[in-house]
Amino acid sequence: MKSKKRASLVYKFFVYILLIFLAILCIFPFWVMIINGTRSTAEISQSAVALLPSGSLLDNFKVFERYETFAPVRGFFNSMIISVGATICAVYFSTLTAYGVVAYKWKFRNAFFTFILAVMMIPGQVTLIGYTTFVYKIGMQNNFLMLILPAIQAPSMVFFMRQYMIPSLSLEIVESARIDGAKEFYIFNRIALPIMKPAMATQAIFTFVSTWNDLFRPMVLLPDQKKNTLPMMVSLLKGDAYKTEYGTVYLGLTLTVLPLFIVYFLLSKYIIAGVALGSVKG
Repeated sequence: MKSKKRASLVYKFFVYILLIFLAILCIFPFWVMIINGTRSTAEISQSAVALLPSGSLLDNFKVFERYETFAPVRGFFNSMIISVGATICAVYFSTLTAYGVVAYKWKFRNAFFTFILAVMMIPGQVTLIGYTTFVYKIGMQNNFLMLILPAIQAPSMVFFMRQYMIPSLSLEIVESARIDGAKEFYIFNRIALPIMKPAMATQAIFTFVSTWNDLFRPMVLLPDQKKNTLPMMVSLLKGDAYKTEYGTVYLGLTLTVLPLFIVYFLLSKYIIAGVALGSVKG
């Protein structure tokens, strides 16, 4: 018995060591980015990696004043409008589509789901060319809606929601609600959505992060500098023709990443709850 306990303790020790090592690997790039935001360009040129902050944070903030295109408050709100709008549209309508596939029995249900899987195989860059031409022809460039509304079409999220909904949503409850006279949207909003919270939170994080970090589509569809997102503004922090202010660039990247951390920490409890629920069911 003692040997088994000792072996178990040794195993747990090495597991914890491995997990701590992996956690450090994940955190290290973000830590270097934050620290470099407090360092000068000369310090970064001498040593790209440092573990302790320097005293150039205020100087890096002052460099922002040289750039007319860098307005972090405006860029933050522009990015937030697009990211929150796209996340809400993608999560809600993808869950609604998955609910239609799971909760209803209709003739072409399997064919419809197969079509959704086929759409997943089409690269987004292929459809963006035609979509950009369409947006400019109808004169809707520089409109945030042109970056928000396409999020409704998220086939991979529909697939994820369907797979999560099949074991989680009890069709007996849905039928009971219908017998009691509940309308279909009432059933979806009051019964299906609360059950889907962990899956919705997971997909909300992925969608928000990908939309927030998106640089190519906003650069194509938002030529007006006043509509620039925060990542677009950071991409323009080049300094002059002979020098790049690396400390300022790192500081701009830090400002860009901070909202992503906040969103993750707000929604992470739902992901943990979903994992725990799945383990109990298993």
